[in-house]
Amino acid sequence: MSTNPRDLLNEFTGGLQELGATHGEELNSFMNLLKTMYRPTAIDTKTKELISVAIAAYTRCQYCIAYHVYKALEAGAKRDEIVDASMISVAFGAGPAMAYSVTLVKQSIDEFENDFKKI
Repeated sequence: MSTNPRDLLNEFTGGLQELGATHGEELNSFMNLLKTMYRPTAIDTKTKELISVAIAAYTRCQYCIAYHVYKALEAGAKRDEIVDASMISVAFGAGPAMAYSVTLVKQSIDEFENDFKKI
């Protein structure tokens, strides 16, 4: 497993595609759950992605960190919002959450931020 954020994102999305070939029903159920949960309701999609960044840092899920930082940027989150969200995880996860916040969260922002900058 790579620790490069783009590699993690590609491994995860590629794994989903591969799984879909043999377990389409299960994958479609998961994807429908995500689609339903991340649609704007009382909380907008950007905020839901920021919450997801905090949860990902807390649980130390490298794939989740890369994916949700990417999705947060896609939803319009700014660097400082993503960092603030990841810092919330430190209140619950202490040192390990801090370690992932100052490394992989930061690296993911650095990697993906330019994908969403307007020219």
